[in-house]
Amino acid sequence: MVKLSAPLRILHIVSAMDRGGAETIIMNIYRNLDREKIQFDFVTHSNKKEDFEDEIIRLGGNLFKIPSLGKVGPISYLKELNRIMSSHPYQAVHAHTDYQAGFPALAAKIAGIKIRICHSHSNNWAKGNHFKVRFTFKLLQTIMKISANRFCGCSPEAAQFMFGKQRVKNGKVTILNNGINVNDFTETNVNSKDSIIRELGLSEDVKIIGHVGRFSDSKNHLFIMQFLSTLLKKDRRFFAILIGDGPLRLEIEQKAEALGIKEHVKFLGVRTDIPRLMKAFDVFLFPSLFEGFGIAALEAQGSGTPCILSDTLPKSIDMDLGLASFISLQEPLDVWCNEVMRSLMVDTPDNETIKRKISNKGYDIHGNVRDWLRLYEVS
Repeated sequence: MVKLSAPLRILHIVSAMDRGGAETIIMNIYRNLDREKIQFDFVTHSNKKEDFEDEIIRLGGNLFKIPSLGKVGPISYLKELNRIMSSHPYQAVHAHTDYQAGFPALAAKIAGIKIRICHSHSNNWAKGNHFKVRFTFKLLQTIMKISANRFCGCSPEAAQFMFGKQRVKNGKVTILNNGINVNDFTETNVNSKDSIIRELGLSEDVKIIGHVGRFSDSKNHLFIMQFLSTLLKKDRRFFAILIGDGPLRLEIEQKAEALGIKEHVKFLGVRTDIPRLMKAFDVFLFPSLFEGFGIAALEAQGSGTPCILSDTLPKSIDMDLGLASFISLQEPLDVWCNEVMRSLMVDTPDNETIKRKISNKGYDIHGNVRDWLRLYEVS
C-alpha cells in the first residue's frame, strides 16, 4: 500500500458530471474522502456548465472538458486523454463510460499509469442486438480487457453484463456498492410533504408519486405518463413529481398534455434537495428499462418511502426494509396501480432500522470509501 506524503490524484472519466446515478456515487465518495491525502480530477465530454462543476472546483479537483470519442474518433481522443494524463502523476485512471471505457484505459496504459480501472454502471446494451452491434460490443470489451487491469461493477448484474459471467465467477471483477450517506435521508424533516405541498400549491389530501431520473429512454418516462393516466381514472388525488432533466423532457411534457394529465404532473428539473423530496413522496416509482443498480431507489428506501420498481433492476437494490416491490413491465397497468394502493398502507421503518439494514447490506458511504481506496492502493 502507498504511504501518503502528499495528496495523490485519481483521474475519473465521465460523460458529464451532472446529477446521474454514477455521478452521484462518485461525488458521494469524493465528499467523504480525506482530501488532504487524495484528490479527484475529472475528464468530461460536456460543452456546458455541469451540475457538480462548482463543487468539484471548491473541493480542490480539476475538471477537463474534451470532445467525446464519437465526435473526434479514437486517435484524437487518445491524444487528448494522453495530454491530460501527462499533466499530473496520476495514481489511477477510473473510467465510468461503460462500453467505451477501454479507450481511457488504453490512454492510461500508454501514459504508464499503474492502475487502470473500467467500471460498469449498466446491465444492458441499449443499441439493439443485431450482428453489427454485437460485434462492436465484443470489440469494445476486448479493448477493455487488454488495456485495464482493474474491473468493477456497481452490481453483480452490471459486472456480468460488461465483463462476462466467467470473469465475475472467477473473482476478477470487484463489486463496488453505490453507497449513500444514510443520515442525509433519515434525518430529513418529517414535515417535508407539508412544505412541498405549500411550495407547489397542491391540495392537502394529495398522494404524491415521485420519480428521480434523467429524461432518457432507459428511465421509461413514457410508461410513467401512461401509468399516471390509468391511476387517475381510479383516484384523482394522485400527482406525479418528476425530478431531473435530459433530452426527452419536452417529449414527456407533450405526452402529459396529450393524455390530459398535465395538471397532475410537476416537472421540477434538477434539484439539490433530493432527501427532502424523497421524504415527501408517498410512493417512489422507478420503471426503468434497465439499470446497473438504481441509486435513486436506494435513496428512497433511506427516506422510508415505499418503492415500486421494474423487475429489470438488480435485486440487490432491495434493502430488506419491506419497502421495495418489483413488477414486470409486461404486467397490465392495473397491476401497477394496485401495487401503489397497497404501498400506501406500508409501515415506515424507524430510522435506526433503516440505518442498520442499509449499513449491513454494505451501502453506507463510509464503508464504500474504504473499498474505493483499496482499489486505488491507498492507505
